[in-house]
Amino acid sequence: MKKSFLIITVIMFLFSTGCKKSDSDQSGKVNVVATIGMIGDAAQNVGGELVEVVTLMGPGVDPHLYKASAQDVSRLTRADIILYNGLHLEAAMGEVLEKMGEKKSTVPVSETIPKEKRLNADDYENQYDPHVWFDVELWRYSVKAVRDALIAADKKNKAAYEANWQDYDQKLAQLQNEVLETLNKIKPEQKILITAHDAFNYFGNAYGFEVKGLQGISTVAEAGTKDVQDLAAFIADNKIPAIFVESSVPRKNIEALQAAVKSKGFAVEIGGELFSDAWEMKELVKGLIWEWFSIMYRLLPML
Repeated sequence: MKKSFLIITVIMFLFSTGCKKSDSDQSGKVNVVATIGMIGDAAQNVGGELVEVVTLMGPGVDPHLYKASAQDVSRLTRADIILYNGLHLEAAMGEVLEKMGEKKSTVPVSETIPKEKRLNADDYENQYDPHVWFDVELWRYSVKAVRDALIAADKKNKAAYEANWQDYDQKLAQLQNEVLETLNKIKPEQKILITAHDAFNYFGNAYGFEVKGLQGISTVAEAGTKDVQDLAAFIADNKIPAIFVESSVPRKNIEALQAAVKSKGFAVEIGGELFSDAWEMKELVKGLIWEWFSIMYRLLPML
């Protein structure tokens, strides 16, 4: 409570006293702050040399639990545009983002996805699953929202943003085709993915995988003993060859699941680390799915 009060006080102070121009302001570039790497990557690709992009959450950071520091508040205050996912992904930053939205362009890019295309969050009533980037087609809506935000802030460079977006959108369309072509090589009965938490439901829905997570949509809720035992039984009964840790979730959770499976007479591998909620993306078309899929592809028997 004290930390939250301090951050809000800092926000109000910065707004009331004004801010010195940032380096990006002085260079003529649009100063963009993104909450997560996926959005920062989209902003950089669509904005090109016209933008200066800062991403708050680095690799391995859990956006469900992330709270803005005083330095973050300073960065947000100096930004021309704030881009965040929305759909309650950055739940712990909600109060700060709301305050920022009163003073400047603050855009929840994934809330532009039509409601009929979103997945419900089973853990939370009347809320949606925020992990939309694992469905490439849906992520294209979010990228378009990034484009629109940049154009609104810098109308004179509309043509450049449009051209960059078209190039990036074509890369996403190509990625979608490559993913479908590769995943179609896996037998339907082998399309089962076990992860640390339910971040991959959009992926499963789009590409025909049954996805089971040890924790729910948000990492706030801990998995109970019954959750571990039920999932361990499912893995042992179906002889699932591999389970996966996630970069933003403690490894011990999946190791406990692995031990529970072993106690049921079946040995399951930890296949590697998945980059689910926040990671460094130097190029989306290489990072979005292949970071973890290459591991899974080696482990699952292919046609």
